[in-house]
Amino acid sequence: MDENGTPAPRPRARGIYLLPNLFTTGGLFGGFFAIIAASQGRFEAACIAIFVAAVLDGLDGRVARLTNTQSEFGVQYDSLADLISFGMAPAMLMYHWALVSMKLDSLTLGKIGWLAAFLYAACAALRLARFNSQVGTVDKRWFVGLASPAAAGLMASFVWVCQEFGWSGEELRYAALALSVAAGLLMVSRIRYSSFKGSGSGPKADRVPFFVLVVALAILIALWVAPAVTLLTASTLYALSGPLMWLRRRHPSGQDA
Repeated sequence: MDENGTPAPRPRARGIYLLPNLFTTGGLFGGFFAIIAASQGRFEAACIAIFVAAVLDGLDGRVARLTNTQSEFGVQYDSLADLISFGMAPAMLMYHWALVSMKLDSLTLGKIGWLAAFLYAACAALRLARFNSQVGTVDKRWFVGLASPAAAGLMASFVWVCQEFGWSGEELRYAALALSVAAGLLMVSRIRYSSFKGSGSGPKADRVPFFVLVVALAILIALWVAPAVTLLTASTLYALSGPLMWLRRRHPSGQDA
């Protein structure tokens, strides 16, 4: 009791917020399921699970902000879940689908195959660690390096499209090797990618330009018609947008050689 005889309020017990962390757990489950499905040769199911994890990853942060339930625990839990869903899962998917076949050429190339999968997973971990360390200092309009969900989408959509068209990973093992290395290096690069956010800080930070809504609507329609091809096209264009903008800044149009 206090000096007036009124019972003192009990200190608030520490805990975690349920709703946003449920979305994060759902994304973690999607990544874990993708690893299991890939090891069993169920590659299309693994690809879909990675995209489901990406959707849930996009929702957990927004739900936390809308419900004012952000927490340091949620930030760290989200990063750990992202490492599984967008680091380990795509790496294992690509390894079981194609990179494991590198050993058919030689023992050395077989080692290069699984090392390429490891490189992708390690780059995803480095990308997430760098993002967490710089989250309060970078311009929110840009990602420094290809975001791990986008890299995972590029890997998964490539496998998904090949599966739909009947192209085996064994036939495309060198293309899979190049894609895995390129996606990993883009994640740890200093190349900027648009985050599609309107401003760097303040209450309008999550607003997007109008044309983004139009593009999103067109993508939703295309997803209904041909989901795998649409996802591969969108992820490829986004992955290429960073290097193209970098080249444009270095060599502006109209400048003399």
